Amino acid sequence: MYLPDRYAETDPAVIETLIAEARLGVLVTHGPEGLYASHLPFLWDAESHTAVAHLARANPHRSMAGEGEAMLIVQGADAYVSPGFYPSKAEDPRKVPTWNYEAVHLYGRLEWFDDAERLLGVVQGLTARNEAHRAEPWRVADAPVDYIAKMLRGIVGVSLRVERVEAKRKLSQNQNAIDRDGAMQALAASADPRARELAAAMRTAQSQA
Repeated sequence: MYLPDRYAETDPAVIETLIAEARLGVLVTHGPEGLYASHLPFLWDAESHTAVAHLARANPHRSMAGEGEAMLIVQGADAYVSPGFYPSKAEDPRKVPTWNYEAVHLYGRLEWFDDAERLLGVVQGLTARNEAHRAEPWRVADAPVDYIAKMLRGIVGVSLRVERVEAKRKLSQNQNAIDRDGAMQALAASADPRARELAAAMRTAQSQA
């Protein structure tokens, strides 16, 4: 990842938050047949620096992954930033569009697993996380035991033990304070929830600076 110093995020607490709040990651590997990627919801264990997920047994990723380093790409907030957001454009038209975003690349070695008890733990963990906001959360135990056992036979587990991290937060750090504020205000007023999410990320980053 291209990582100019002004956009590089090095605060462990901030990086942990970006990873923990992400819901979906892109697992990328390189094997004998080239690159292969799978989009996977995952669980993050900050203590062991491990991301765990599962994928369909029919997915050929396991056989195509190879033995080398793998990467999990995690995306945070992102949105288009128009030159029209910058108050200084009225006096200096030398402004261009850009895209602001947050991203984390996690590198490490993969472990694939088939153990039913371990797979059940992953499924239960993902379910609990994603059902937590509901008034009446669905639980794995709500489904028949034999049905869950059958479903578990249709998936494989994957664990990425992270050895290296790159994190980037491109949030208008290259603009002056007036133009950064103008961008935040415009994004916060947008009808697009992704733009409003980015505005919140920019405010948080500004308070942490």
